[in-house]
Amino acid sequence: MLIHQSSKFISFSSVRFLTTTIPKAATLGRPTSPESAKNTSYDNSQYQNKKNNSFRLSPDFGKNQDLPIDNEFKENLKKILFNFNAPIRYSFAYGSGVFAQKGYELKAKPMLDFILAVSHSQHWHSLNLNKHRNHYSLMGSLGSRAVTILQDDFGAGIYFNPHIKMNGMEIKYGVISIDKMCKDLLDWETLYVAGRMHKPIKILQDDARVRLSQQVNLASALRTALLMLPKDFSEEQLYLTITGISYEGDFRKYFGENPHKIKNIVSKQLDTFKILYGGLIEEFPNVSFVSNGKLQQDDNPKARASMLEKLPRTLRYKVREQYGFHLVRKGQPLPSDDKEVYRGIASSDSDEYVKYIKAGIREIVFRPAIVQSLKGILTAGLIKSSKYTANKLGKWFSRPQ
Repeated sequence: MLIHQSSKFISFSSVRFLTTTIPKAATLGRPTSPESAKNTSYDNSQYQNKKNNSFRLSPDFGKNQDLPIDNEFKENLKKILFNFNAPIRYSFAYGSGVFAQKGYELKAKPMLDFILAVSHSQHWHSLNLNKHRNHYSLMGSLGSRAVTILQDDFGAGIYFNPHIKMNGMEIKYGVISIDKMCKDLLDWETLYVAGRMHKPIKILQDDARVRLSQQVNLASALRTALLMLPKDFSEEQLYLTITGISYEGDFRKYFGENPHKIKNIVSKQLDTFKILYGGLIEEFPNVSFVSNGKLQQDDNPKARASMLEKLPRTLRYKVREQYGFHLVRKGQPLPSDDKEVYRGIASSDSDEYVKYIKAGIREIVFRPAIVQSLKGILTAGLIKSSKYTANKLGKWFSRPQ
């Protein structure tokens, strides 16, 4: 089955259907190079009786996710992946070491950040421990099963190895199962990986399932930001709001992270954000460009209610819960009909329903962010985690007053 669309973006209801119903074991395989991923396919036998039928994305689908960086630097990033014998399904590089941020121009080059999504975490760590035992703290001595339990069952389902020397670079890489990654992209269970992927990333190895899920994630970020913005706003305001989603509720926003980080990211990457979200904005029926850099959205309750209904599952539940608390305080029951609930939220004062959304995001982000930071002491070891914390605190104390 082939998906071909004249537009770069198919409807997001279709994306959600396809992404949530693709078999968990579906894979593009392990291409010999990241570029070859787009020419491979994975088993789609759930939908077809014929075993040889395959599911493919249009080559243009998700082109907005392929963000440009310097070609030589891109090749050097890809070469990092060749150091791992363990199979990687999807990977990307991110952060200030890859995309410029204001305030880093005259400072030492930051550590390069990578996320590696894998099919079977324990198998991957077993192979990686065999080749790169020095990447792991004392946790590695307990074996791949213990590493995987710590990865999957605590925090955001990701295991980081920081301050690793590879190809003359200092890197930090996080390992996550591709199932957990896609679930976070679709449902915003922790917003840990999904939030990082709201911002510019450089895909080094692609996977169709993730590409579908990421397009849903980007649409969700845009929709959430629109709900928090007034009728008239600037393109920069939109990207600042999107970037700030995953920092809502993260304790590092207030201590241990540059307090100007959100503005620093957007100010240096405005053109990149336009590539990432520009086409999506044009596809949304309730928002449009009215002049250079200025946008306007339909802010009537019906349009707002429609967007609320399409929020990621976890956030949608949290917003309903916040609205329920509000009704209880007023001595009113929560309506049993979902549509009536969303109409009620959308009809609230704008400041009120924005509070519901922000409170919901904080509830999603807070606990995984705390646990993931504490987990870093075990996964990185005392020396490396102290070094990493010192770097973060250095940014915080050197912030402009």
